[in-house]
Amino acid sequence: MARIDELPDDPVLLKRMLAERDVMIERIKEEAADRLEEQAERIKNEAAEQMEALRLRLEAEKKAEIKAAIEAILRRIYGPKNERFDPTQLLLFGRQVEEAPLDEPSIVEESGQELATRRITKKHKHGRNPLPDHLPRIEIEHDLTDAEKPCPCCGELRVRIGHESYEQLEYHPASFTVLRHLRYKYACRRCEAAAENPQIQIAARPPQPIEKGLPGPGLLAYVAVSKLGDHLPLYRLENIFARQQVEVARSTMCAWLAAAGELVRPLVELMARRVRTSKVVHTDDTRVPIQAPGEGKCRQGRIWTYIGDRDHPYIVYDYTPDRTRAGPTNWLRDYKRFLQADAYGGYDGIFHGEAAIEVACWAHARRKFFEAKETDAKRAAAMLTFVRDLYAVEDDAKSLADDERRAMRQARSVPILAEIKTWLDRERDLVLPRSPMAQAITYALNQWDALKVYVTEGFLNIDNNAAERALKRVAIGRKNWLFAGNDRAGGTAALLYSLIASAERHQLDPQRYLTSLLARLPGLSPSDLPKLLPDAWKRADVDAMSATATATS
Repeated sequence: MARIDELPDDPVLLKRMLAERDVMIERIKEEAADRLEEQAERIKNEAAEQMEALRLRLEAEKKAEIKAAIEAILRRIYGPKNERFDPTQLLLFGRQVEEAPLDEPSIVEESGQELATRRITKKHKHGRNPLPDHLPRIEIEHDLTDAEKPCPCCGELRVRIGHESYEQLEYHPASFTVLRHLRYKYACRRCEAAAENPQIQIAARPPQPIEKGLPGPGLLAYVAVSKLGDHLPLYRLENIFARQQVEVARSTMCAWLAAAGELVRPLVELMARRVRTSKVVHTDDTRVPIQAPGEGKCRQGRIWTYIGDRDHPYIVYDYTPDRTRAGPTNWLRDYKRFLQADAYGGYDGIFHGEAAIEVACWAHARRKFFEAKETDAKRAAAMLTFVRDLYAVEDDAKSLADDERRAMRQARSVPILAEIKTWLDRERDLVLPRSPMAQAITYALNQWDALKVYVTEGFLNIDNNAAERALKRVAIGRKNWLFAGNDRAGGTAALLYSLIASAERHQLDPQRYLTSLLARLPGLSPSDLPKLLPDAWKRADVDAMSATATATS
């Protein structure tokens, strides 16, 4: 801009210079406005493109999430119940079949049974297995008729030279028996003759499971085992009894079970106290529909299982009307050892501070990646291979003592865990945030500290499958009897489940065991309760059978 002393004195020139300045200012404003408009349009277009890309990404993630959820539901309803991973899929990623054998350890650990494959290595052996020796034998003789005995050649009567035998298995339906108790009375004839008090005395009534009740211990045990062990609803038992002209209403059987539950409560509480002294407790829960009159639907109660270690070999169930943290917190109050459970937040209070030590479940973590294999097969295959390697160590260490198992885990499992952690940290930043794979990785990382605890002690398990298997009986029963009538019925079921499951853990016949308990508990001193624990009862039963066998030999 010119200085004042450089401006012309002619007004006409001054006016022209001012006009030119104004034109220049307008042109600059228009150019600036055009540039601003172009920038705004460019920013608007870029923002629109980014928003569209974000929308498409979210839409793709949502579709993948919905697809994964639908596939999980369909797989749960219609698919196979196991989570077998076919390692031949690894051929897609450069692995050889010989390097990827069947994932047998994890399958066996989770199912609790030896793996039976479809691979035929040799021909099947034909023929039936021999029938058990302990079953009674009834001999049925088949002889020739008198017309068949003469020799067809010479007419001489043929003599018996031996026999051929075969065995056939027969079944006789269970039957009822009426036990008529005769209580004899005694009186003094001399006192009666002297017109004095004859001192009449009657034999005492033996204690019964239900005082003045109809069922004997065997029938009461049969009803309990049929419903809670064999999953028969009471209306089916009602029909079964009716076939023998015995009418017992299902409401009556409900009352019988409630009375039996109260009778065995002290024994179950003793089992619970011993489980709480275990070095490690396995726990899990499942739902139980409870009738809610007036609400139009059932509400959800919960049954929890608590499994003791091998020194306290009992399986105890507990019922709560809801799934709040109060259930496990109250049951495990003051427990300070290892607690193996899933990632349910209700356990957090138990793990807080100086309380129990959390041990997570590798089967749960593995399941997340198994469910994500449809949307991210490569990463799922990589993680499932890692987990298979961890289970291979467990398979090799199964027969070892605790100290040796811990040493093997430190030598072989710890390096695998380090590889897994590195892989999880790397892949977390590469997957879609809301994808099933991201959820699986997040679950594993959130549980990481608890997932690696099992390698610190030889007596810990890699997973919580024992608790899941213990709850299968509840899930199967739920499909048959559908619901419990009220909270008291749920508590009764938990008490009787505890005895049936603990008996089966010791390979006992729950019918025999419960019959013995219900016959002996009514008159038993509290100090003798330990004799009726499943392990103690089994030892006494084996000793009695051995003594009988020795006496008869």
